[in-house]
This record gives sequence, structure tokens and C-alpha cells, in this order.
Amino acid sequence: MQIRPISPALLAEELADRIVDAPRDAWVRVAVDGAPAARPDELADALVDPLRLRGREVLRVSAAGFLRPASLRFEFGRTDPDAFYDDWLDTGALIREVLAPLDPGGTGRVLPALWDAVADRATRASYVTVPPGGVLLLDGALLLGRWLPLDLTIHLRLSPGSLARRVAPEQKWTLPAYARYEEEVAPADAADIVVRADDPRHPALVVG
Repeated sequence: MQIRPISPALLAEELADRIVDAPRDAWVRVAVDGAPAARPDELADALVDPLRLRGREVLRVSAAGFLRPASLRFEFGRTDPDAFYDDWLDTGALIREVLAPLDPGGTGRVLPALWDAVADRATRASYVTVPPGGVLLLDGALLLGRWLPLDLTIHLRLSPGSLARRVAPEQKWTLPAYARYEEEVAPADAADIVVRADDPRHPALVVG
């Protein structure tokens, strides 16, 4: 295994090249997985323009738009790490509304968001149709190991020490969930591409 330092801009370009290797008439479902402190949303956003310059339509979706209602997320309290790990994400809705429509032979009709977790109500988002060859960029935490139908997975890895330092103080209670994720899923082994993100200004690609 080799670690290759890379600039954020060049990282986005190299990942875009990898994504567009897929056939131009096939949808590509890409997940950028990482704790919020690793900024998976920023990497997913950074991929949009390079992919469009390469002739691909892009749809950005966040797993945060598919959280369960507060009554279910907080059934065991607001700071239960096991509930955060097991119960917060509505995996079934994410598959049904976003990923399955982009299966081979699917409709391409995707709901970009289902639930507004802050307002705790449905988003009333409209369905959009992703044309064949379009790319779905999904960002979120704890996405791997859930049997999500994805075509490419990118994991932004933080060392336990870096995660503990960078996580927001009010989110420290989530640390046991990420430790469990490392133990049960080993996302750095499960992902197609791993990026070390201990310093977001100086990422590094894990090669081999």
C-alpha cells in the first residue's frame, strides 16, 4: 500500500477521470463516505464541475435528506451512538427513491431529498430524471456495509485521533459509532477508493 499526497483540485480531477471510465450510456452511482469532519459533502461538490466538463450530467444528493423522523431517530435519546449507527438513516427510502431507479433498466426518476431533519417534516422535493450516462454523487457518513447498490465508493478516512480532534464538541457522542464502523465494516478496506483526510488541505490517495 502506498500513500500519495495530492492537492484537493487534482484529487477531484483524478476521481472524475475514474468515474467517467464507466460506459457513457450507464448511470454511475457514486458515494463519498466520511464523517462530517472529513467534509464528504465538499468533495462531492468539487466533483460536479469536472464531471460536467467531461460531458456527464450530475445529480447531487445528500444522505442527510434521507434521515428518519425525529420520533424514530431519538427513540432512545438524542445522543445514543447505537441508534445513530443503526437507525438514523432511512436506508430503504434511499434505495427506493434514489439508487434503485438508477439500476440497469431503471426509470432514472429520482427524488433528491425526502426528509428535512431540521424542520422534521417532508421536504416536498420534486422528482428529477437523470439521463442515461448521468452521475449520482451521494455524500454521507456510515454509508458502507449497508448493501447500498453503488457503482463506486470513495471513503474519506480520518485517524481516530484526528476524528476526535476535529469532530464538533456537540457531536463527541457520535465517536463510539465511528469506532464501531471501523470495527464492523472496515470502510478503508470496503471502499473502492480511499482518501486520507486528516488534513483537508492536504489529502492523500491510498494506492494498492
